[in-house]
This record gives sequence, C-alpha cells and structure tokens, in this order.
Amino acid sequence: MSEPVLPSFDDLMNPTLEALRQLGGSGTIAEIDARASELAQLSDEQLEVLHNPDKGGQTEVEYRFAWTRTYLKKAGYLENSQRGVWALTPKGRDAGILDPRKIKRNVRQQQKNQPQPSPATANSYIDTDTTDDVNDVSSWRDALLEVLLNLHPAAFERLVQRLLRESGFIQVEVTGKTGDGGIDGKGIMRLGGMLSFHVLFQCKRYRGSVSANQVRDFRGAMVGRADKGLLITTGNFTKDAIREATRDGASAIDLIDGDLLIDRLRELELGITTKQVTHVFVDEDWFTSI
Repeated sequence: MSEPVLPSFDDLMNPTLEALRQLGGSGTIAEIDARASELAQLSDEQLEVLHNPDKGGQTEVEYRFAWTRTYLKKAGYLENSQRGVWALTPKGRDAGILDPRKIKRNVRQQQKNQPQPSPATANSYIDTDTTDDVNDVSSWRDALLEVLLNLHPAAFERLVQRLLRESGFIQVEVTGKTGDGGIDGKGIMRLGGMLSFHVLFQCKRYRGSVSANQVRDFRGAMVGRADKGLLITTGNFTKDAIREATRDGASAIDLIDGDLLIDRLRELELGITTKQVTHVFVDEDWFTSI
C-alpha cells in the first residue's frame, strides 16, 4: 500500500499563518501544528506518516511544519522564544495570502552564502545575560506601565494570552464575550506533565486598585467552570481584595498586580530588551603602587 501524498513545507505556510491568527497571534508548536493541520485538511493517514520509520518519533508532517516555521521566521512573518512559543510579527499580522514559492526563493537567496538552517535549531533563541542600570529601573518600569495602559483592550488580552503561553499554559483562548461575567479567557496549566488545572482569567487595565467586590464578582462568574481563577491588573489590589482572593471555603483566585506583571514580562523578554552595560574604572592607586 502506497503512502499518502503530503503537502510540501511551503504549501503549509498559509495554513500556519491562519492557524496563528485563529489562536490569537501566538501558540505552542503543538497548538499551531494541530490547528494548521485542520486548516490544510490533512487526513489521519497523512498525519501518521513517520519522518523516519526506522526510528519512529517525529512524523513527516511535524518535520515539514518545522521547516515552514523556519522559512516564515527568516522571511519576517514569525518570531519565537526559547520556551517554544511562536508568534506573528507585525508583518505576519498584516500579511494577506502569501506566495509560498516567492518566500522560499527569497529566503534561499538570503542564505546563499550561509549554512542551511535545520528544524532542530529553528526553535532556538540566543541572547546574552543582561543587567539593569539601577538608575534606569524606575524610568523603564514607568514607561512600560504607560504603554500597557494605552494598549487597546483586545491587544492587552492578546498580551496576557501570550504571557500565559510563555509561562507554560496550553489551550489558551481569549473569549471576552459580552455578558460573560467579566471572563476574558481560559487556559489549562500543566504541572509536571501529569496534572492539569483549568483556569479562567480576567484582565483589568487599571491605574487604581481592584476591590474585594470585583474579586467576588469574578469568582461568581467562574463557579463550576474552572479549577482556579487568575486576575491580572496593571494597578494593584486592596487589602480586602487580597483577603477575599484567599478566603477559606471559597475557590482560590491568584492575583497578579502591575509590579508582578512587569516583572514577568521582563523575565520572559516580552516586548522588553535589556542591554549589558560595562563600566571601566581606572585604579590610580594600583598604578602608583608599581
């Protein structure tokens, strides 16, 4: 029995971009491949073909999707982090239907005098260790907070979606339906690859404080729908709100205030670039002691 015919890696470029759009602009490799496979209408028989039948493991479709992501990244449509999360760049978000053959030709022309990339390294991200200049800490934090406060609500929700994916959540979706009790999205947190917790999240772009009543309203909206709740704000939480979030006998709600949000964005290098600064000092005493 002959093996089913598979699409080439460049034929998978448009389904991959559309998959990321449907996922909210970012996704894990597994999420992207699964959604793009549906869009490309790949059959079970096609998805089961192994890349190397003698060794098993990776399927041929997974192998080709890895090349697809590599070329789309080289062409400026995708970016990725060392945590295996891929996202659309501004160029990728604005792109219409791509001409895969043209992209393949342009990327290969760019790499004419360079080693060919391999899918094994397509998910890597290289950066240097960085440190803060203590004099700049407050200024960059204030600047970032202002940027967050000025984001469009939908953009802020997409940012939170990306943040959760980078933090290990899977199947993260932004819902934001009217009349949904303020629930902005949902996801699944996997612990150790064995335990899963369904989480609902709510995003609040506030300069002020989130009150205990708002925490209670959020809890009421999540009853019977999730194991945990996550409330994220650019502001802070009142003492009563913090007590309400951990009240005995009620579903626990984790709180992320503006400071913690900024710290997490910096840690994950989402929209934040840091540079190492080297200070050179002349030790006059050393020279005079010679």
